[in-house]
Amino acid sequence: MDFLDKIFWGNSVKTWLISLMIIVIAVIVNKLVALLNKNVFKKIAAKTNHKIDDILLDSAEKPFMFGIMLVAIWFAAAHLNMSDAMHDIIEKAYNILIVINVTWFASTFTSSLISEYSGRINNRLLPLIRRTLLILIWIIGIVTALHNAGVEIASIIGVLGVGGVSIALAAQDTLKNIFSGITIVTDAPFRIGDIIQFDSYEGVVQDIGLRSTRILTYDQRIVSVPNYKLMDASVVNISAEPSRRVITKLGLTYDTAPHKMQEAIDILKKTPQKVNEIEANTIAVFSDFADFALVITYIYYIRKNCDIRESMSKVNFEILNNFNEAGLNFAFPTQTIYANVTNT
Repeated sequence: MDFLDKIFWGNSVKTWLISLMIIVIAVIVNKLVALLNKNVFKKIAAKTNHKIDDILLDSAEKPFMFGIMLVAIWFAAAHLNMSDAMHDIIEKAYNILIVINVTWFASTFTSSLISEYSGRINNRLLPLIRRTLLILIWIIGIVTALHNAGVEIASIIGVLGVGGVSIALAAQDTLKNIFSGITIVTDAPFRIGDIIQFDSYEGVVQDIGLRSTRILTYDQRIVSVPNYKLMDASVVNISAEPSRRVITKLGLTYDTAPHKMQEAIDILKKTPQKVNEIEANTIAVFSDFADFALVITYIYYIRKNCDIRESMSKVNFEILNNFNEAGLNFAFPTQTIYANVTNT
C-alpha cells in the first residue's frame, strides 16, 4: 500500500495533506491581502478627502483575514471523512465564529469612527459613548452567535433580564455616580483646572471621571469625591468668579488719634496703586470699637486669574510697610488694672 493511501483517524494521508494545503494556501492568501492593503489600497485611500475609507480598510483587514482562514478551515474540514456528530459540532462552531468575526469588525470600525470624529463630541463623554456602543455591539453579536448555535433567544433574554436587574440593584451607587458624572460634564458647573470649594475642601479639579472627581487641595493631597455628592451639595466655582473678595480687619491701638485713623484709611485706599493684582474699587472704613483695638475693615478684590494667596501676601506686606512708616501701631490684647491703694 502506498504511503499516501494509509489511513489515519479515518482519512488517508493524501486527504490530510489536501486539507492541510487548503489551510496553507489560506495563510499565503492572507499574506498577499496584507501586502495589497498596505501598498495599494491604503495608499489610494490616503489620497481621498475623507477618512472613512482609511478607517474601513484598517478595521476590515484583520477580520477579513480571519474570515479567509475560517472559510479555508471549513473546506478543509468538509474534505475530511468525519462522523455526523463531529460535522455538527464544527458547523455550530463555524456559525458562532462567523458572527463573532463580523462583530469584531463592527466594534473596531465603530471605535475608530468615534475616535476620528471625536472633535464633534464632548471629550469627557467620549469614553462613555465608545464603551456603551461597544458593549451593545458585542451583546448583540454574542446573542446572535448563540442563537445560530441553537440556543433559544427567549432563554438568553430572560437570563440577561434577571442578571441586569441583579447588577442594577447591586450597583446603585455606581450608577448614581455615572449619571452624576455625565450631568457634571454636560452642565459644566466646573471644568478640569478650575478651583472649587466643596464641603471642607478647596483645590484644583484634576479629573472628572465617571465615578468620582479628583481635587488637588492646597496641601497637595488628592481628594476623590463621588460624583453624586457633588451633585447633591453646593459647590463654589472659585475660578468662575470675576474677582475674589477679601475682607481684612485691622486693629489699631486705642491711643491712635482720629487724624491717624484717617491716614490709615487713606493708605488702604491707595493700596491698589501699588499692588496691581487688586482692583481699584476698595472699601476702607472705621468699623468697630473692639475690646482691645480700633478696628478698620478693609475690603478689596483680587483680579481674576491672579494667584489668590500670593496677592493677599503682597497686600499684607504693603499695608505693614506703610503703617510702620506712618507710625501706626497694631493693637494686641492688653488689660490695664487700676487699683486704689489705701494707706492705713
